[in-house]
Amino acid sequence: MLRMSRKIVQAVLYEVLAIVLVSPVLGWVFEQSLDTSGALAIIISLIAVSWNYAFNTLFERWERRQPETGRSLKRRLAHAAGFEGGLALMTIPLLAWWLKLSLWHALLADAALLVFFFLYAIAFHWAFDRIFGLPESVARPR
Repeated sequence: MLRMSRKIVQAVLYEVLAIVLVSPVLGWVFEQSLDTSGALAIIISLIAVSWNYAFNTLFERWERRQPETGRSLKRRLAHAAGFEGGLALMTIPLLAWWLKLSLWHALLADAALLVFFFLYAIAFHWAFDRIFGLPESVARPR
């Protein structure tokens, strides 16, 4: 139960803080109101959370059928590419439509968001672990 609560708190805080950070920047860069950019950030967040659940369910189902166990670098790269690629297929058209951009400019915006979230994920999870402690999986002695 404690593990699940930690995961839920972590996911909710991650998304809420991301929305708070991304909304004003999207509004400023694309000359949109905070309402417009905030709504877009919330929709992207909901898509990302839903896709994360769906993709990981499918990936883990695929993983169970593989002869090799564990998560090699190659498998981790495939996981990251699959997740980010699938997310981009959903968010690029959304960005283009919502912000009235060409698909090229939406792709560039999505790439900038990808770089931001890469750095944000590192910083957020480091801070979260410092504040809430390490998860049981790595905190317990082996």
